[in-house]
Amino acid sequence: MIYCKKCLQPNTRPNSRFSADGICPACNYVETLKEVDWEERQQEIKQIVEFGKQHNKSGYDCIIGVSGGKDSTRQANYVKNVLGMNPLLVCLSSPPKQITQRGADNISNMIKMGFDCITINPAPITWKDLMKQSFFEYVNGFKSTELALFSSVPRLAIAYQIPLIWWGENSALQLGETSVMGKTGSDGNNLKKMNTLGGGDITWMLKNEISKNKILQYCYPSDKEMDNANLRITFLGYFWKDWSLIDNGNFSALRGLDVRNDKPEEMGEYVGVTALDEDWTPMNQMIKYLKYGFGRTTDYVNEDIRLGRMTRDEAITIIEKYDGTCSPNYIKSFCDFIEISVEKFWEIVDAGVNKNYFERIGEGKYKRLYKVGVGL
Repeated sequence: MIYCKKCLQPNTRPNSRFSADGICPACNYVETLKEVDWEERQQEIKQIVEFGKQHNKSGYDCIIGVSGGKDSTRQANYVKNVLGMNPLLVCLSSPPKQITQRGADNISNMIKMGFDCITINPAPITWKDLMKQSFFEYVNGFKSTELALFSSVPRLAIAYQIPLIWWGENSALQLGETSVMGKTGSDGNNLKKMNTLGGGDITWMLKNEISKNKILQYCYPSDKEMDNANLRITFLGYFWKDWSLIDNGNFSALRGLDVRNDKPEEMGEYVGVTALDEDWTPMNQMIKYLKYGFGRTTDYVNEDIRLGRMTRDEAITIIEKYDGTCSPNYIKSFCDFIEISVEKFWEIVDAGVNKNYFERIGEGKYKRLYKVGVGL
């Protein structure tokens, strides 16, 4: 494990490659922003807006995938009030046993701002079965739900003949997952190549006698389908100077967003403005931490370091304190949902732990074998 010399990004992030001088892709991208011609980017976004309006066949000139959270609330307001478009919001909703009241209230708050919204609710039993299958096979209970989340928007865009989709951040530029990079920094048509989605492969879902017609919402459109529909996915964050966790959170909180009040050690991070619609993301981030040596806190402090809001030494202390932590209540809730014991949960998780980075010292307890900021 090697750390970026500027931030605290380890080289264990899937699909990330450091430069020869030991700098991660995200830090290199932030450095290029100093030379960006923002007026030129505004001209680019105007052309994209015109594309959406020219292809308006349904009354909506674009689609935005939303959860009611900080990013989607700000995006929806920007597209409507600044770009002057008429967006259709699309929300993939978790089953009743997963979605929080906070999440339901936040999506309701967004709709009240004057938006039309379609909510997609995949069958709860299939959702649960696939979540359990992906947890057992990949030690990642969110592998199936991520497919549904990312697939539902382009699928609906094709069905409604709305070719322009606005997405949030470009993870290739802002996190360093280079496989997502398209032809330009704003091009999101390679989204399905991100690590979690595996290129949209669903063959693993069909093993347990689940027919394809039961998992249509999990099927990402093929390249041919996207080309035939003239589909254009665009990263809106590429055009903002102030796209960040704090800026998006502040904007949305001032407009009614209900944020978390958990303790940082319960949710594995110190801000509380993400994963507002359900409580199992902290658990999934904990597992990611045990696999790759970094969790959500690492992602957050890296952004703060790059924006000059935090020093590297300050960030190390925060990572050591919160990265990979999770409330036992969230773990128990997840186990109850997929119908396994907490003991079985830790048995599965332990099989996925990177033993080069962690030593097991008890059920659900691991000792870090590397030094944050130094590596191995």
